[in-house]
Amino acid sequence: MRLGYFSMPLHPAGRKWSETLREDREAVLLADRLGYYDAFIGEHLTDRHENITNSLVFLATLIPETTQIRLATGTTNLSQQHPVLVAANSAMFDHLSDGRFILGVSPGALPSDAEALGILDQDRNEMFAEAIDVITAIWDSEPPYSLTRQGGRFNVTTEKTLDLELGVGILPKPLQQPRPEIVGTVVAPFSKGVIAMGTRNFHPLSANFLLPQWVATHWPNYVQGKESVGETANTEDWRVARTVFVNDDPAVAEAYGRTDPRSPYRFYYEKMLTKMRKIGRLELFKSRRDQPDDEVTLDSVVDQLVITGTPDSVAEQLLAFREQTGDFGELVYAGLDWVDPDLARRSMELMAEEVMPRVNAG
Repeated sequence: MRLGYFSMPLHPAGRKWSETLREDREAVLLADRLGYYDAFIGEHLTDRHENITNSLVFLATLIPETTQIRLATGTTNLSQQHPVLVAANSAMFDHLSDGRFILGVSPGALPSDAEALGILDQDRNEMFAEAIDVITAIWDSEPPYSLTRQGGRFNVTTEKTLDLELGVGILPKPLQQPRPEIVGTVVAPFSKGVIAMGTRNFHPLSANFLLPQWVATHWPNYVQGKESVGETANTEDWRVARTVFVNDDPAVAEAYGRTDPRSPYRFYYEKMLTKMRKIGRLELFKSRRDQPDDEVTLDSVVDQLVITGTPDSVAEQLLAFREQTGDFGELVYAGLDWVDPDLARRSMELMAEEVMPRVNAG
């Protein structure tokens, strides 16, 4: 099983933006040195806590300072920019990174981002579906293009301006052929979107804030999608994110990972719980769909979703988690705010050097 990294770190308000950006960069640089396979970086325009506004721009700063880690948008929110921009900029990034690029995609879930862009009342899932069709078609086709759809939002062609001799009217293609890996984050139980990923050969990444029983619903749907197009699903293509803190001292692990009021893990899930309650998605944190809302508390969420302990304990918990979900190809470590930088770094080190060897031996 591979080890990856995913960051939507939820920094506390009041920290300097430049400081948190440096910290987020340092985490990816550390992951590269430790041999993590890839790093997914989230983006939001209007969230003071999740304050990376463009994952591709952020990742571009890491290209010259990393050597092996694959750099992934986590995600590019496709309702928020024209797919021609996504296709062209992603293709250039793929060349700049020497083929270390992964395109992570989603519609964009934050309502305040949508309101700021004037698309709050529009069907962002529909925009997402059309945008991904345009992006892949651009990479698959040649100019002058003829990417139009009846009633579609994005009609892409350079028929009037194409000049092959001058070299204009030609959109760039990525270095990786036929295209970079495309990964979709899955945030809902029994997601039908995973079926569509299977039909398109996109790869799923199950979110870290889903209970194990909901994560387990994703793989059967992906298999269904692959089988519908006559293909066989490979568990190597399934990534599962988890919120993990590892320390040599079990008391430190319990405090920093769960119980200390200053714990970044408590802070993260306090904000996530508040957001999901506000937008009516509290079911993500329910152990059963008919569970009363008042039973979903911060303590219950932290207890169920934070895996913490010594390397031996964390490895045992991850193996038990895998028993619930079935096999998957990559465990994605969720990066949070570095309240204590030494503890945060040590956790990433222990995860790579002690936990994962135990898991892979188990």
